[in-house]
Amino acid sequence: MKQSLQLRTSQHLALTPQLQQSIRLLQLSTLELHQELEQLLIDNPLLERLDDPLDHSLRLLADGAISQQAPAGEAPAEGPAAEAPAAEADSYDAPAADTDSTTPDADIDWGDSGRSKNNDDEEARPQLEAHHCTLRDHLMEQMRVTVLETRDRALVELIIDALDENGYLEESLQEIHARLPAELDVEIEELQTALKLLQSFDPVGVGARNAAECLAIQIRRLPGVPLVTRRMALAIVEHHLAWFAQRDFNKLKKALVCDDEDLREAQAVIRQCNPHPGAAFASDVSDYVVPDVIVKKSRNGWQVSLNNDVMPRLRVNAMYANLLKQGKGEGAMGAQLQEAKWLIKNMRQRFDTILRVAQAIVERQKNFFSHGAVAMRPLVLREIADTLGLHESTISRVTTQKYMLTPHGMFELKYFFGSHVATEAGGEASSTAIRALIVQLTGAEDPKNPLSDSKIADMLGEQGMVIARRTVAKYREALKIPPVSLRKSL
Repeated sequence: MKQSLQLRTSQHLALTPQLQQSIRLLQLSTLELHQELEQLLIDNPLLERLDDPLDHSLRLLADGAISQQAPAGEAPAEGPAAEAPAAEADSYDAPAADTDSTTPDADIDWGDSGRSKNNDDEEARPQLEAHHCTLRDHLMEQMRVTVLETRDRALVELIIDALDENGYLEESLQEIHARLPAELDVEIEELQTALKLLQSFDPVGVGARNAAECLAIQIRRLPGVPLVTRRMALAIVEHHLAWFAQRDFNKLKKALVCDDEDLREAQAVIRQCNPHPGAAFASDVSDYVVPDVIVKKSRNGWQVSLNNDVMPRLRVNAMYANLLKQGKGEGAMGAQLQEAKWLIKNMRQRFDTILRVAQAIVERQKNFFSHGAVAMRPLVLREIADTLGLHESTISRVTTQKYMLTPHGMFELKYFFGSHVATEAGGEASSTAIRALIVQLTGAEDPKNPLSDSKIADMLGEQGMVIARRTVAKYREALKIPPVSLRKSL
């Protein structure tokens, strides 16, 4: 076999560190982006942030006086946030900021003349958050003023510790009794007495061992309920709760030997009860989403703008840049300078790409912004990718965990993409629009005669949408709309 040398010319795409960083920043959510940025600010001293919330904080001098000057090397944040990255990427070697420049708070008189004329001391004190009262704290406070004996208090506290977050007793009394040391000589009857005492506490229904017992405790303590109605409601929750949950009113009327009016009154009593009495004391923190883009109505149509509050303002530290320019820096600092410039450029490119994609989405979904979800048109990633000259994977990264604030609410960018359903006229209807129609139809139905999935499919067919019953059922389940049997009322 003869050996030879050959020269070939080929092209290939190399994932440079700059390109890898650009792809990573593009797929990060707003929260993940700021977390990544904080770490980069720590690792790279040549990178600094202009919109740091600590920039305008009070600083104390050595003698305890308040300094109203910005620290050396920092400049006051001015101008719109959207224009900052464009200027900073090329002006990294600008001279250091004037150390005599003051923050916006410099005009404030921090002496006695700057205080409020109202001499209310409460205004000058920091407002502390109120202590959150848990279910255990609430029950223990009632026990201290109700139970006097030390032994009884210990037993009630033992049962309180066994409650779950909804106020239910997870363990049985027999299991609790088995865990107690034999030398305490605690009888099961004492635990039953302690449980009865706990069930008399507020909130009503706490200490119940199941949903039926919880509802029964509350029904017995509801004021102003006729005796016959109370007995019927107790019979339903204690013996026929499964039928009641399934809305099988025919079986209930036969079992209770009553008519629709009596059953309706008992149903109204049961609905006044809370099956989760301890949920009010849960310390759940509300999660919220900050939009990346904002859509507003203007004279020229729908305008899309970036949310300046989520756009970090970055620049290269002027002092270090001047040192490098004078040749006083080390080699490692030059690499950090290049990384800072890359980050500023990639950050600007990230927000520009998000804005372009959002504008393309709004351009194609004008009917949605004008008329709501029923006017949503079918849209796929390739359509936006072909319009902007980008790859589908780029559009997928942009639309994941990026949110748009509209007059109709907050939506993820992926919400505007969806499959389509054929119409009789040969056109296409968006699946989002079909789900919105299903919500409208079920919301306007007669509660005594709700619409079945087949009936909804027929009504959509009358509007020209060819859709099968099983597809309606799939959309209804995705919308968390109960089936027809559970939507029926007396």
